Amino acid sequence: MSELIIEPARTALVVIDLQVRIVGMDTGPHSGAEVVRRSARLADAFRAAGGTVAVVRAERPGVPEQPPGSELVAEIEPRAGDLAVTKRAWSAFHETGLHERLGERGVDTLVPVGLVTNAGVESTARAASDHDYALLFPEDAMSGFDAASHRFAVETIFPLLGTVTTADAVIAALG
Repeated sequence: MSELIIEPARTALVVIDLQVRIVGMDTGPHSGAEVVRRSARLADAFRAAGGTVAVVRAERPGVPEQPPGSELVAEIEPRAGDLAVTKRAWSAFHETGLHERLGERGVDTLVPVGLVTNAGVESTARAASDHDYALLFPEDAMSGFDAASHRFAVETIFPLLGTVTTADAVIAALG
């Protein structure tokens, strides 16, 4: 793997659906807790380097109240300067204003992480590619409905859209 080069001011970490009920699901190859731990490390590194952190939360549309466990896990709660996004579709770009808000910050590169690889993460990555963002995929900071689904996205889909890497490599590239 070649060395990553990241310009923090032009790069955003997009943390997808790390909500209590989703983190508690059976995922593979990484547990929800592992994904949260790596995503939180990445968020801290992005903030320290002057990058953008966008925290995305899913809401079910058309229901009077969200299911129990719909709150973000404590480690991922947005902090001052972060973008907070609520999505009502698989992609974090669909009718959320995320693209415009990232544009205001001069962001042209995204690092999507979270749950699950083959749903919200992949859908957001495909939309990001349609918006011409460069993409870096730390495969160990996301997990699928199962290991085979995760592996398919990471080995077949993501290389068509960007660079597959690890959380540690992204953190190292941020300095």
